[in-house]
Amino acid sequence: MNTADAQAAEAAELVRAAAEALARLVPSDVPLVVTPCEPGTGPGADEVAVTASLVGTRSADLAVIAKTAIEEALSGAGAGALVSVADALRPALEAAASTLGEGVLGEAQIRDAGTAFGAEDVHVFALEAAGVVRGWFGLRLRADQDVVPAAPAGAAGAGKGASVGDNLRLLYDVEMTLSAEIGRAKLPVRQVLELVPGAVIELDRVAGSPADLMVNGRLIARGEVVVIDEDYGLRITEIVDLAEASA
Repeated sequence: MNTADAQAAEAAELVRAAAEALARLVPSDVPLVVTPCEPGTGPGADEVAVTASLVGTRSADLAVIAKTAIEEALSGAGAGALVSVADALRPALEAAASTLGEGVLGEAQIRDAGTAFGAEDVHVFALEAAGVVRGWFGLRLRADQDVVPAAPAGAAGAGKGASVGDNLRLLYDVEMTLSAEIGRAKLPVRQVLELVPGAVIELDRVAGSPADLMVNGRLIARGEVVVIDEDYGLRITEIVDLAEASA
């Protein structure tokens, strides 16, 4: 692999990690997964995007469109008109920016998708749920000559004022999908196609092992499976720290 190919592969891996980090924190009533955008597809030019620029180790321009997913989640929490789209998406943009290394993320701004996603060097991902596109994420890694001076420390914090923090508290009642995972198994396609009622699949955990509690595909805790009024439940025995959850 030559230098150009290696750099392209590194960039692809980097932007994929950023997209996945963002998808985990987009307020949504269903888990979102990222899918690389095919050439010629993407958001409509008249859609509204929330953008922010990162200046640091790897400077970049980030853009996300998730208005529909956010409105559905916020309306369910009774906070629809009280939280702006930019405020609701700020934590997700920060999560994506954190995967790119140290830097200062500017204030989130509203722009049209044609401007935010129009450049040829923007990596675009669809944010999907059950195969349905619920939003879009775009990331443009700046070349060395595009890097601009970092804003003063006081200005950098302007996008994270107390009002943003107060608004984000309104997201506390947004429902998120939790799932309990008791184990996994890897099977070749042939065996999957041959599954019939009564077949037994051996999982990768011994009986009695704690189950994983997942939120939008992210491990947050472990616990014991219990029965509550004939329904399954999970008694939490361990809260997983951020480092382990990201490993």
